[in-house]
Amino acid sequence: MSLPWQGLALAAAGSIAFSGKAIIVKLAYRYGVDAVTLIMLRMLFALPLFALLAWWAGRGKAPLTRQDLGVVAGLGFSGYYLASFLDFAGLAYITASLERLILYLNPTIVLALSVLLHQARVKPAQLAALAVSYAGVLLVFGHEVTLEGADVALGTGLVFASAVSYAVYLVYSGAHVRRLGALRLTGWATSVACVLCIGQFLLLRPVSTLATLAPEVLWLSALNAVACTLAPVLMVMMAIERVGPTVTAQTGMIGPLATIALGVLVLGEPFTGWLIAGTVLVLAGVWLLARAR
Repeated sequence: MSLPWQGLALAAAGSIAFSGKAIIVKLAYRYGVDAVTLIMLRMLFALPLFALLAWWAGRGKAPLTRQDLGVVAGLGFSGYYLASFLDFAGLAYITASLERLILYLNPTIVLALSVLLHQARVKPAQLAALAVSYAGVLLVFGHEVTLEGADVALGTGLVFASAVSYAVYLVYSGAHVRRLGALRLTGWATSVACVLCIGQFLLLRPVSTLATLAPEVLWLSALNAVACTLAPVLMVMMAIERVGPTVTAQTGMIGPLATIALGVLVLGEPFTGWLIAGTVLVLAGVWLLARAR
């Protein structure tokens, strides 16, 4: 019998582990690696782990049909390959704190897609929540632009596009998660993304560039694959089983706070009143959106 605190601990640990991804990417960029190479290394280390997850979750179940494989390929492209690549590319231009705040807008993007694709009705309270969340991101964005210049706009656009790509995955994956199972679908979709990232590297970069990489890039990528990719997926899934998706999502609100703390302590990013105010607004907006729904 599992206790509620176990589910809360798993949800919190998973959220913090997810947050560490941006910190590791920013550390790796200090060694002169580019986004194409860095995401390839992360996915190269993660591929055996997710392939094993797909096999384990599919034991005793019917094999995937051709239609299932098409769905998995599409979800893997949108939710893990494209979203991950755009996120990695954007982190070259903005702080880890702003990146996490943008990604935390994901529920608002899912709501917008639901309106566009399914003609869902939006309540005034939901619109107010969206306004609060985006005001927080704009506050931090405006402050970073004054400090870092126009490249912040490029990085923000890339990360926001990443959030949109992942929101598309969430909108279309619901029915397939119920049919195939969350772990099985995640294992297959992420395996597809891993293959795409490796193929992208082989098309765009000579393999000889790997010989010039600093050893730190390799072990940071391995750490990213295990501690910030596979482990949080499993922890969040186990948390949902114990305390449900609502409590798990609410516990995940510590994610942006963890990223800010790690950014300040590990990366030396500035800790300003603008960042605090923006974070409070984003978290408040997402919380209000959850209540309104």
